[in-house]
Formats: sequence, structure tokens, C-alpha cells
Amino acid sequence: MWLFALFIAVPLIEIGLFIQVGGVIGLWPTLLVVILTAVIGTQLMRAQGAHAMSQLRNSFGQMQDPTEPLAHGAMILFSGALLLTPGFFTDAVGFALLIPAFRTMVFNYLRSRVKVQSFSMGQGTDHGMHGQNMGRAPRHPQHGQDDVIDGDFTDVSPDKRPTHEVEKGPSGWTKH
Repeated sequence: MWLFALFIAVPLIEIGLFIQVGGVIGLWPTLLVVILTAVIGTQLMRAQGAHAMSQLRNSFGQMQDPTEPLAHGAMILFSGALLLTPGFFTDAVGFALLIPAFRTMVFNYLRSRVKVQSFSMGQGTDHGMHGQNMGRAPRHPQHGQDDVIDGDFTDVSPDKRPTHEVEKGPSGWTKH
């Protein structure tokens, strides 16, 4: 329900701001400001995006949790979409998301609101990114005597016949 309210509220806020700003500075300066914020925002987004990608590469290279650099990259991408959307409210939110301290604050808020379960892959390793096992020794799964399942099979595929032979014999185009 809150998403529906957001889809209604944001365009109404933008229309109100366009009317107010346009009434104060005029039509053409208002349109120029919208275009300039899109251009400046795109340049800032590219620089911040390159920095976020280098942080993500570093976290992978040092085998650290990549959650925060990924979240920063997603917020930068979202800020670019907001900055390219015409409007003053979306530009303000987009520029705010380009500030690293603001992104960290948003990330910490979201991390406090989201519960992430750990998961493991393979034997004896815990690859959980944000679970309860962070900083603990890896868990070793307990298996039976061995991990081999013994079984028998019977081939039940039908006899294969050449598809070019019909009931009257070979077509003459192939030689057997």
C-alpha cells in the first residue's frame, strides 16, 4: 500500500515544485535547471559508480563481505535513475544518494530492518554473508558413513532405426 501512495505522492510533489519554481524563476530557467541537474548528476554518478566498483573488486579480492559495496552500487544506480527523471524532488533524493555518508546511513537503516539467514555451500565451509555464523568457526555437516548412493539401472530406450528407411527399403540416396 505504501508503494501505491509513493506513486501518487511523488508526481504530485514534482508538479507542485514545478509550479512554485516556475512561478519564481520562469519557464526557461526552470527547464534549464532540470537539464543541468541531469547532466551534473550523470557525471557525479559515473564517478561514484567507478569508486563503488573499485570497492567491490577490493572486497572480492580480499575475500570480504561484498554486501555494503553492492548496496552502495545499487543506491548509486538508483540515484542515476532519479537524477535523469525530470523533477526537483527526485533530483534532491538522487543527489542525496550520491553522498557516501548518506548512503551509509541508508545502508545501516536497511541492514537493521532486514533479517538475513546464512547459507552454506559445499562441505565444511560457511559462505553465509550476513548470518549468525559470521566470525565463528565453519560448521561441518554430519553425514552418514559415506556419501555414495548405490543403485542399479536398466536401459529402456527403444531400438533405433534409421529415419531415412521406410517400409519399402532404402531411398537410394544413401548407401549402406
